[in-house]
Formats: sequence, C-alpha cells, structure tokens
Amino acid sequence: MATNATPVPPFPPGFLWGVSTSAHQIEGAADRRAPSVWDAFTAEPGRVKDGSTAEVACDHYHRYPEDVALLHDLGVDAYRFSVSWPRVDSPGGLDFYDRLVDELCAADVRPVPTLFHWDLPLALQEAGGWLRRDTAGRFAEYAARVAARLGDRVTKWITLNEPAEHTLLGHALGAHAPGGRLLFDALPVAHHQLLAHGLAVRALRAAGAGDIGIANSHGPTWPASQDPADLEAADFYDLLLNRLFADPVLLGRYPEGIVELMPGSPEEVAADLEIIGEPVDWYGINYYAPTRVGAPQGSQIEFGGLTMPAELPFSVREIAGYPVTDFGWPVVPEALTELLVDFRGRYGDRLPPVVITENGCSYEGLDDQDRITYLDGHLRALHRASEQGVDVRGYFVWSLLDNFEWAEGYARRFGLVHVDFGTLERTPKASYHWLRDVLRAQR
Repeated sequence: MATNATPVPPFPPGFLWGVSTSAHQIEGAADRRAPSVWDAFTAEPGRVKDGSTAEVACDHYHRYPEDVALLHDLGVDAYRFSVSWPRVDSPGGLDFYDRLVDELCAADVRPVPTLFHWDLPLALQEAGGWLRRDTAGRFAEYAARVAARLGDRVTKWITLNEPAEHTLLGHALGAHAPGGRLLFDALPVAHHQLLAHGLAVRALRAAGAGDIGIANSHGPTWPASQDPADLEAADFYDLLLNRLFADPVLLGRYPEGIVELMPGSPEEVAADLEIIGEPVDWYGINYYAPTRVGAPQGSQIEFGGLTMPAELPFSVREIAGYPVTDFGWPVVPEALTELLVDFRGRYGDRLPPVVITENGCSYEGLDDQDRITYLDGHLRALHRASEQGVDVRGYFVWSLLDNFEWAEGYARRFGLVHVDFGTLERTPKASYHWLRDVLRAQR
C-alpha cells in the first residue's frame, strides 16, 4: 500500500478527533471486579484461539496514567473508553473511573464513556441475560449510577456498543460470549438491548446528562450478483445487520416483518419502540468493511474466520480485488462514503449528526505503513461523505492499544501503540506518529 502524498483534507472546526478502547479488552485487574460473561467464556477450552484470557490484558487499570499521557501526546480531543458493568457492581468499582476521568480532564482529553461493551455481569447472565426483559431495566439503573458519579465531568455518552455483533456472535452463532447458538431465536437479545438503550437515554437525561448517542456497527451489503436469489439474500442480510438496529433508534419502528418476531404482543413491542426511538443527540457508526452476500451455499467461512451455519438464508462471500488486513478483512475506504451517503438518503432528517465511533485495522509490526494507508484512505472517504452533505462530527480510531481481541485472543493487533504482553511495555507505532502529525495539521 502507498499513502497519499497530499495532506488529509481539513475537517470543520469543532470536529472531534479521538481513539477508542473497551474495558474488558485492556483493563485487566480481574480480581477487582465481579465476573463477566467473558470470564466464563474464556475459561472454556477452545473458545479463544490462543487459549488466553483478559485477566491482565494491558493492565490499563494500573497503568492508566501512562495511557492517558499517550493520549495527550497523540493530541486527540477525546478518549472513548467503556465502563465495566461488573466492575461498577463491585465495591469501589466506580472509583477507578473517577480517577480515569480526572486524569483525562487534567490532560485536556474529553472522556467519552460507553456504558456497555459486551461484558455483561455473569450474575445477570445466569439470571437470563439479554434474553430476559428485566436486564434492560437493570441496565438503565446502572446507567443512572454511572451518570450520578461521573456526570459532573462527562459531557458525551454512549449507551451500547455494537448490539448487532453481540446478538449475532454472542447469542446466535456462539463465537463470542456468552456462547449461545440460538440462530433466529436470538432476536429477543436484539430487542432487549435496544430497549436498554432507550431506557438508558431516558435515565441519563433524568440524571442531567446530555449529548447521548449509540455506537452501532454498519457496512454496505453488496449482492454477489444481480441474480434474484442473491439480491434477496443480500437484502435480508442488510435488514438483519443494518436496518434492524438503525430503524428502531432513528425511526422508532422495526423493518417490515420484524415486529412479529420480537418478544411480546404487537402492542407491547409498539410501546417499547416509543422508548427505543427516544431521540439521540448523535448517531455513532463503527465501520470496518463491506460484506458481499449471496444465496445460501452451505457452510462457509466469513472474513475473520467465522464459520457460518448452513441453515442461514444467506452466504457471505469473498470480496476479491482489494487488499486485506491481517484479519482477512477487505480494505475498502470508498465503502465508508457509500455507507454514509446511503444512510443520509435512507433516514433523511431523522439522521442526527454522525460520529465514526470505530474505524481501524489489524496489522503486525511497529513500522505499520499498511495501517497508515488504511487510516489515510478512510479519513479521505469520510471527508468525501462530508462534502456530499453528511453531517459528520467526529472520528475515533480503533484502537489506542493492542489488546485482547475477544475470541482471537492476542493474535490480532489493532493498536496505534504496541503492547508487549510479556512486559506490558507500550511503544508507539509509526501510525501513532502519523496520526499525531495529521491532528496537528488539522488544528
């Protein structure tokens, strides 16, 4: 890959530049919190490819001052981290986030907490987890507790991270915690997470919080061909991974044919949708790659090494003709422009300002020129979307640190900063220095 020699185009004044992480992937200090679904999942042999756990991870819990210093040196405006619900449920758990937020504010880095990034307390999972409606109410109570403690310093909030992936990978296909293999019987998980989002928006506002959004994952769905069977399969996939999670939040309704599949009577679902559709101040999009989809072909391998069951009414196909990351994901920056312009066309005035809450790639090495090329291309694609009328207000790179990459263990490195998982030494990569220069030029 070759980086564009011209500077990244300037974004408007007030554009929010940041990086993202999540609690379970970096914090460690597992002895200082209650167990989560991921602790139980990683304890089962064969669940994580390298057999590792996040018991120590990057030890961010103890090393956060060093990591905040890296953020300050990088020159970002904001740091998107997640709050560990199991930690908050433990004695003194919120004290850590108090210290972290104070450290960020002292470094002139805006704290942007995500309240749920897949690490449900194990006790709630054992009581039914996201299959149980009560979990949504418990989440709203937890959100209110966090806001009461941190709301005097936190001015931007995210409710959930990627409920689509948590539903699909964690409950439908069994690739992530809690390991359910429910296929379409996992749809209540989607509904209850969305309900939790709406209830949390109300709870946060009642606690005096504002500037609230959600971080949904989205990407264009490309049909494998113009054959009607492929077009139908691609439309269904797009509905399942994109519209199922965007329509209720932005329009207050499910796509046609979905309401009947959700838990409760149509009247009960309609009442829930009024809560789910509580207006957000901005809409977060995590973007990595498009997906090419066709009619069912039997079992196959999706990018990222995920085996898809044969009984699904679609098949995920290879996207040829593009470079790929070390994870095998195609690098298609122009698909980010396509996604955002299509979102604006689909949702019109119902689409609030957009923030890219995650975008990044897995590559090895300290001289990570491929990551520089990736980020450069996606920033230009984001700028093109802005030029075409999409109201884009921010961009967060995934991720600050190499970390525990869920079922991949420590085999994938998404960080701007290299972490030696033996010594925990941090070493900024070439991409870190490149982004620092980009941010200085944007000021």
